[in-house]
Amino acid sequence: MTNDPNDIFMLTNRSKVMEKKQMTLAERLYLPAIAGGMSITFRHIFKKSATVQYPEQLRPIAPVYRGHHVLKRDEAGAERCTACGLCAVACPAEAITMTAAERKKGEENLYREEKYAAIYEINMLRCIFCGLCEEACPKEAIFLTDRLIPSNYGRQGFIFGKDKLVETMDNPVDVTKRQTPAVLEFKKDKFHQHNVTIKDLIDIEEH
Repeated sequence: MTNDPNDIFMLTNRSKVMEKKQMTLAERLYLPAIAGGMSITFRHIFKKSATVQYPEQLRPIAPVYRGHHVLKRDEAGAERCTACGLCAVACPAEAITMTAAERKKGEENLYREEKYAAIYEINMLRCIFCGLCEEACPKEAIFLTDRLIPSNYGRQGFIFGKDKLVETMDNPVDVTKRQTPAVLEFKKDKFHQHNVTIKDLIDIEEH
């Protein structure tokens, strides 16, 4: 090691000495850069626009797209969710909260099990749409659909309750494309209690 300030010491073999390159007159005027940018702009004028006029126009969306959540009903119209909390535990963003309640006499047509979710909320600002809630649910009560989340101007508008999550009887959401053939075949096995619907119980009583 010397005391000469002009000496260069390299710590690794990948070090590279940079030299200051003088700019030409054209480069100092930025004319080549401006011309290059304008040429790119003019080329895009004659290309097909990538913008769609939403919501009049919709882009094609894959059937397994993970979007707006839905709380499913069974064939008889009863809510499948039993407020077990597995979806909330599985959620890495802690976006799901719920309050359980016991089903009262006469509400068998509203709720499938003796326990149901009186309050079920998803914070869409927290949700990362990973689909773990869908995988954790033992009752096939929650699914992610191909629907988009509507925009809102306030944070409170992104707290989705049962009024926005539970499907209606008039407009059921088809989630068969998100279920594998193995799952659909397993649902036919009525030996398992969670595969038995109210409709099945009525058929058993009639026979």
